[in-house]
Amino acid sequence: MQTISILSLHNSLQTYLVLAALLFGMGIYGLVTRRTLIGMLIAAELLLAAASLNFMAFNRFTAPDPTVGQIFTLFIMAIAAAEAAIGLSIVIAVYRNYKSIDTEDLVELKG
Repeated sequence: MQTISILSLHNSLQTYLVLAALLFGMGIYGLVTRRTLIGMLIAAELLLAAASLNFMAFNRFTAPDPTVGQIFTLFIMAIAAAEAAIGLSIVIAVYRNYKSIDTEDLVELKG
């Protein structure tokens, strides 16, 4: 019988994959259930954090080149920063026009 110590869990790929799956699940749940645009933005950030964690975990345990996962994670971080900046500017513009950031109030948008 193999005993697993709490301290040895960081040396297991499955630990990181389970944590990334939990983050991804929380992100999907947040996107589906949140009614405000800010809540949806935070949920999208959770999705990107889960993807970054997967890249870094596979980089640590399986990749022959140790920089590939780190480079992908840096790209994801740049995309997340751009998404947050653009998303927040859209939220501010919507709030100025409609005095609400609730998604159900935005059905009057014409484009």
